[in-house]
Amino acid sequence: MKILDKYVVKQFLQIFFFGILAFILIFLIIDMMENLDDFIDKDVPANIMAHYYVVFIPEMVRLITPVAVLLAALFTVGKMSGQNELAAIKAGGISLYRFMLPFLVTAFLISIFSVYFGGFVVPYANKEKVKIEQTYMKKGIVHAGSNIFFQDSKTRIVTIAYYEVSRFQANRVSIQEFSDDDITKMTSRIDASNMVYDTTSGNWIVKKGIKRVFTDSTETLTEYDSLSIAYLNFSPDEVYKKQQKAEEMTIIELKELADSQLKSGNNPTRTLIEFHTRLAYPFASFVIVLFGIPLSANKRGGGLAVQFIMNVLITFVYLVLMNITQAYGKNGVLDPVLTAWFNNIIFLVVAIGYIFTVRK
Repeated sequence: MKILDKYVVKQFLQIFFFGILAFILIFLIIDMMENLDDFIDKDVPANIMAHYYVVFIPEMVRLITPVAVLLAALFTVGKMSGQNELAAIKAGGISLYRFMLPFLVTAFLISIFSVYFGGFVVPYANKEKVKIEQTYMKKGIVHAGSNIFFQDSKTRIVTIAYYEVSRFQANRVSIQEFSDDDITKMTSRIDASNMVYDTTSGNWIVKKGIKRVFTDSTETLTEYDSLSIAYLNFSPDEVYKKQQKAEEMTIIELKELADSQLKSGNNPTRTLIEFHTRLAYPFASFVIVLFGIPLSANKRGGGLAVQFIMNVLITFVYLVLMNITQAYGKNGVLDPVLTAWFNNIIFLVVAIGYIFTVRK
């Protein structure tokens, strides 16, 4: 690494970390203004409030990292251009491509770290955040009267009124089987007060249940004190995961959930979009630097104010485009992979095109 590279990286990282801190403070102030009434109404202790915002910070960092990277790139290059440092670098025989290299390498390393950070660290922090919301703010609670409803196979639907994680027990259970030839025709149904998981056999055991078998003209009813069911496809962990929000799941858990949904005949599109977005969004830092550096390389009037306005404008365009593509993706118009990577592809194409028009 040359002296110039060290100088550029140092300037870039200083502004990057400053941007992270500044955006976190803005996020915290806005969120506190929105939730302060809820904290006061629910008599949430001060230490719990502090813990809530500590575990909220990783999610903030995940969201604002590409914005902070763009801000750092624009401000660093804009400052060097404004102080004629960039002109001196070019006069020394260093091309724009070579000048961009330390920015791109640093942004790429930040992107790689962001994949791990957003895929594993943030979900664990979000679990704590959701737990505080449920315990102290009474938000997002799954009550006993609220059903956990899912499709276990192409012809089987399972409804669980309340699931006890510690006991591996499902309460007020209904298992409905439908015909392979006509999915609107129910062939059998099991209703039970509870169902527990036998870890030895790997089977679910129905307690105090009734099984009805339907034919075209008759119905057969059988009562059971205990009935072992070996054909169910879900495990206790999967029942728990079905109650989790996407923000609480690691990138591996999201992939497993998508595979489980596909296996049971459900549409995994939304889960796959979230999974691929966890991979694509961190690389916005790299793509957006490639886009922003040439844009800021030419000397302009206005100084830092212009760089900040450019940062806000590019971020706004990126987020609007992301919301539009995700809306199309969730409605099945776009493939989940294309939905997640569409913004990066568009910005990458525009960036490469623009680089060729800038004086080297």
